[in-house]
Amino acid sequence: MSNSVKAVLEGGPEDLPARIVPITPPGIELKVAFKGGYEHFKVTARHKDTPEGSLPVYEWTVRTENAQ
Repeated sequence: MSNSVKAVLEGGPEDLPARIVPITPPGIELKVAFKGGYEHFKVTARHKDTPEGSLPVYEWTVRTENAQ
Protein backbone atom coordinates (compact mmCIF):
# COMPACT_ATOMS: atom_id res chain seq x y z
CA MET A 1 0.00 0.00 0.00
CA SER A 2 1.25 3.49 -0.88
CA ASN A 3 2.03 6.08 1.78
CA SER A 4 0.93 8.97 -0.42
CA VAL A 5 -2.27 10.83 0.39
CA LYS A 6 -4.90 10.56 -2.34
CA ALA A 7 -8.17 12.27 -3.21
CA VAL A 8 -11.21 11.69 -5.41
CA LEU A 9 -11.90 14.32 -8.10
CA GLU A 10 -15.51 15.22 -8.90
CA GLY A 11 -16.67 17.36 -11.80
CA GLY A 12 -14.58 18.93 -14.53
CA PRO A 13 -13.89 17.36 -17.92
CA GLU A 14 -15.36 13.89 -18.42
CA ASP A 15 -12.16 12.72 -20.11
CA LEU A 16 -9.75 13.40 -17.23
CA PRO A 17 -7.42 10.38 -17.21
CA ALA A 18 -7.64 9.78 -13.42
CA ARG A 19 -10.27 10.44 -10.78
CA ILE A 20 -8.18 9.20 -7.85
CA VAL A 21 -5.00 11.25 -7.63
CA PRO A 22 -2.13 11.81 -5.19
CA ILE A 23 -2.22 15.11 -3.33
CA THR A 24 1.03 16.56 -2.01
CA PRO A 25 0.63 18.22 0.39
CA PRO A 26 -3.04 17.95 1.27
CA GLY A 27 -4.59 21.38 1.19
CA ILE A 28 -7.40 23.61 0.07
CA GLU A 29 -6.87 23.54 -3.72
CA LEU A 30 -5.52 21.04 -6.22
CA LYS A 31 -4.34 21.99 -9.73
CA VAL A 32 -4.24 19.25 -12.39
CA ALA A 33 -2.44 19.82 -15.72
CA PHE A 34 -4.74 18.82 -18.59
CA LYS A 35 -4.85 19.60 -22.33
CA GLY A 36 -2.75 22.77 -22.27
CA GLY A 37 -4.23 24.19 -19.11
CA TYR A 38 -5.11 23.41 -15.54
CA GLU A 39 -8.25 22.05 -13.92
CA HIS A 40 -8.71 23.45 -10.41
CA PHE A 41 -10.36 21.45 -7.65
CA LYS A 42 -11.26 22.65 -4.15
CA VAL A 43 -11.39 20.37 -1.11
CA THR A 44 -14.82 19.61 0.35
CA ALA A 45 -15.84 18.26 3.76
CA ARG A 46 -17.00 15.04 2.09
CA HIS A 47 -15.24 11.67 1.81
CA LYS A 48 -15.99 8.88 -0.65
CA ASP A 49 -15.48 5.14 -0.22
CA THR A 50 -13.20 3.80 -2.98
CA PRO A 51 -11.22 0.60 -3.58
CA GLU A 52 -8.31 2.56 -1.99
CA GLY A 53 -10.28 3.40 1.16
CA SER A 54 -12.22 6.47 2.25
CA LEU A 55 -10.72 9.46 0.44
CA PRO A 56 -11.36 13.20 0.62
CA VAL A 57 -13.42 14.63 -2.24
CA TYR A 58 -12.11 17.56 -4.28
CA GLU A 59 -14.71 19.32 -6.44
CA TRP A 60 -13.95 21.05 -9.76
CA THR A 61 -14.14 24.85 -9.67
CA VAL A 62 -12.53 26.33 -12.81
CA ARG A 63 -10.19 25.77 -15.76
CA THR A 64 -7.27 28.07 -16.56
CA GLU A 65 -5.28 28.08 -19.80
CA ASN A 66 -1.49 28.11 -20.09
CA ALA A 67 -0.13 31.30 -21.62
CA GLN A 68 1.48 30.64 -24.99
